[in-house]
Amino acid sequence: MESRILSYKTEQEEFWAGDFGEKYTERNNDANIVCSNISIFSKIFNRTKNVKSCLELGANRGLNLLAISNLIPDINMKAIEINEVAAEKCSKIPNVEVFKGSILDYQIESETYDLTFTKGVLIHIAPEKLENIYEILYKSSKKYIMVAEYYNPTPVELNYRGNTGKLFKRDFAGEILDKYPDLELIDYGFIYHRDYNFPQDDMTWFLMEKKS
Repeated sequence: MESRILSYKTEQEEFWAGDFGEKYTERNNDANIVCSNISIFSKIFNRTKNVKSCLELGANRGLNLLAISNLIPDINMKAIEINEVAAEKCSKIPNVEVFKGSILDYQIESETYDLTFTKGVLIHIAPEKLENIYEILYKSSKKYIMVAEYYNPTPVELNYRGNTGKLFKRDFAGEILDKYPDLELIDYGFIYHRDYNFPQDDMTWFLMEKKS
């Protein structure tokens, strides 16, 4: 597991690197979450071709990567995770290389991935730093970019478990599409928290493809 000594740039990074992030990691340890993730990613991968590698920004303990590895067993996966406890758990998943540190301190590499994605992560990034995250998603991708986040047509902040400045909703995919004109929206979908079989937390996913 690759590790970096970091000084954080935003309050959101400190929040997730610390005690709250550890408690979140312990709460989200449920096989049912992996099953729901398999359902989501099966729909997403049905719209792709030949995805053999992926990079997840903000992987936590790796429940998304576990789901992906069930669908594509030989896929090469890389994860960026700021919380040390979560990163250690994620590193135990086969075929996963983990960068332990903030996404904002991740250096874009020459290596690119068939798919780069976030799921429930952009909503927790300081809004003024989103452009940095978009750049990592775009420049690290060979072909596909996927974001699964809380959607709102205009930016709005919500209280998050009694904390302010920690949860933001907006049209993340729309901003990425506007920023990079060679991207094309391939598909999108919504996962309802009252789904009878595979519920998720009212999340909307968007799959984009590089056309150049």
